Parts: sequence; structure tokens; C-alpha cells
Amino acid sequence: MKVILVTGSTRGIGKETIRQLARLGHHTILTGRNEKHVTDVQDDLGGEGVITDACQLDVRDDKSIAAAVKFIADRHGKLDVLVNNAGIFLDESGAPGDIQVIRDTFETNVLGPYRVIQAFLPLLKKSGDGRIINLSSGMGGLTEMNGGYPGYRISKTALNAVTRIFANDLAGDKIRVNSVCPGWVKTDMGGDRATREVEKGAETIVWLATADDIPNGKFLRDKKEIPW
Repeated sequence: MKVILVTGSTRGIGKETIRQLARLGHHTILTGRNEKHVTDVQDDLGGEGVITDACQLDVRDDKSIAAAVKFIADRHGKLDVLVNNAGIFLDESGAPGDIQVIRDTFETNVLGPYRVIQAFLPLLKKSGDGRIINLSSGMGGLTEMNGGYPGYRISKTALNAVTRIFANDLAGDKIRVNSVCPGWVKTDMGGDRATREVEKGAETIVWLATADDIPNGKFLRDKKEIPW
């Protein structure tokens, strides 16, 4: 049984990731910015027979992150898997937008995961098989890069850089770090026109969290490496 924390897991792909991992028997920690919402979602999942721990965690708030670290340290003494799922999409159209939109997006989608990784490193190093999974997007891949939506695109490109840096720096600590593109998924962010169900969107994340033979420092979709 692995101890697995998923940021931004009160809805969408994050919630589905918690659901699948908990049903596999792993000890999951559901998190979100709003404590009451976190508790409500925990109760909803409990009604499905999905048992999960829960705590408040805002990836933009150092005090909130520190409290989550203490919560897990006190209960488990280690963290096996960190899934950086929390993210925002603020671009209102495909056209270049306000610079503040890019700043705000970068704060959550890049600096948020960076803060969380740094804070949880002591617990991940105690795992012996630590894993960090960063939820990225093909929209941030330079090979597939098109125009528009600069805040989201730039943030995901930068998140991929975070993946590569930590994958190299933490290899000696037996911590593997990868980026995942879930595809275009039917969530609040993806919209109704999206081509994938949320179960498919979570599939590669769950595989990276649980499989024995996984890569390090790669960008993956459908369990296969894709170009950066």
C-alpha cells in the first residue's frame, strides 16, 4: 500500500485519480484549497465506498503546504507518490492576453508544483521508491506547440522543465519524476466537447503511481513517451 497525495483532487482528473488509487487499496490523500469542499468531496467518495484521507492544501500558500506536510508526517512518516494535479486555465480566448493572466497562471501551474515538491522532498526521500507525477498538457509541448492561450501553454512548458530538472537532481534519491498529458478530457476545464472520459484521463497517472517498471524524466500520454 502506497501513501499517495494528489493536489487539486476535489474534482475532475484529480478526483478520479483518488477514486482509482483508493479502489486499488492505496492510502490516498485528497486535497483542495477550500477545507469544507474537501470534506464534502471526501464524504461523497465515502458514499461510493471509496475511503480516502483529506486535508486542505493551497499550492500557492506556503503555510498551507507546511500544514499538509505535517499532516502526512504525523500520520504516515513518509510519502510515496506526489501527484501535482492542481492547475488553472485563465486564458479567455486563443489570442494573446493580459500579462497578469500569464503571471497568475504561472503562480499556480509552475511555482505551485515547485513549492510542493520542495516541501515534500524529506517525506518522499523516506519512501525508497518515491514518485512525482506532474500533470502537464500537449499544449505545452514544444513539438506540438501552436498559437494562442499563452498563459496555459507557457505554464505547461515550464512545468515540463521542472520535471526534467527534478528527474535529474533526484535520481540518486530513488525518486522518479515524470510529466503526463492526459489528453482532452471532459472536465470543467476541458469542457463537454472534449474527446476523453475522465477515467481515461487518469489512467496514465495511476499507472505511473503504481507500476513497478516506470521511466524517469519523460513526457507521457497513454503510458507511452511523447516528444517534449
